[in-house]
This record gives sequence, C-alpha cells and structure tokens, in this order.
Amino acid sequence: MAVQGRPEPAPGLLRRLDEAARAALPATSTAILLLAAGALPGMPSLMPAIALASVFFWTIFRPAAMSAPVVFLLGLLQDLLGFGPLGAAVLVLLLAHAGTLRVRRSLAKQSFLVVWIAYLGVAAAAVAMGFALHALLAWRLPPPTMAATQMALTAGLYPLLAYPFSRAHRAMQRAEAMA
Repeated sequence: MAVQGRPEPAPGLLRRLDEAARAALPATSTAILLLAAGALPGMPSLMPAIALASVFFWTIFRPAAMSAPVVFLLGLLQDLLGFGPLGAAVLVLLLAHAGTLRVRRSLAKQSFLVVWIAYLGVAAAAVAMGFALHALLAWRLPPPTMAATQMALTAGLYPLLAYPFSRAHRAMQRAEAMA
C-alpha cells in the first residue's frame, strides 16, 4: 500500500525479502524460543507455555502468519523436543488456535488485561486437555502438581512474551504502512 502522494515502490528483491521476513517472524521466533526452552535442563514445562502464548498472541494479531499448518508444525516441534506423546501438543495447540481465531476480531480491539484474561481461559482449557491427554496416553494419572505448575508458568509467561511480541507487531505495522 503506497502512502498518499507517493508512487508505489517497485517490487524488488529486497522488498520481497522484507515481506517474507515479516511473514515468517511469528513462526520463526516461536520455533527459536521452543528450541531455547528445550535446551534448558529441567524445564520441560516451559515449552508448552511458550508455544501456547505465542500461538495465542500471533493468532490474534497476525493470523495469516500463524496459520493452522504453522501451528501444527510448532506443536510437532514441541512434542519432539519435549519427548511427550506425539500429537498431544499438536492437538492442544490446534484447538487453542481454532478457539482464538473465533474471537480474534473482538480481542484485537481490547486492552492487554482483557486479552490476558481471555488467554487465562484458553490456557486453563489447554492445560486441562494436555493433562488429560497425558493421563490417557500414559495409562496413569500424572501428579496434579504438574498441571498446577504448568498453569502457573503458562499464565505468568504470557506478559513476558506479549511485550516483545507487541513491539515487533507494531514495528511490522509501521513497516507495512511505509511500504
């Protein structure tokens, strides 16, 4: 979109690379954060919190960049890095993505607090579903403290990730307005 009074810039290689980088940022940053969390010893419950927060945020503010196939691949990466039951994170993230897509237009206009409260609801459902899937697939009930720890990490990590994500989103909006 050209700024009024300026001609549309030619679609050169650098412009296409810039557009591709902006489109890939949500998925790439999430994958890098998952890899970093997977490298931390003794912190496997950090990965689901990172994945869910990233999918939730980017689904609201950049839904084209956080599409269902991308969410599937991120869930698969989380399952492989976390040595969890294959497909559990995929299912949880895809359902969270679908639910978030349904309310994204109204959430995108809300304050951070309202978005965070909505995220807490999605996080509670995701943690409960993940807990149930792990219990079902392992044929034994995991300790409830595991779910409580996961919920606390998932709830507390969102503001820490939303701040840099929102700054990146605003920077991308400014770049798109200039292009």
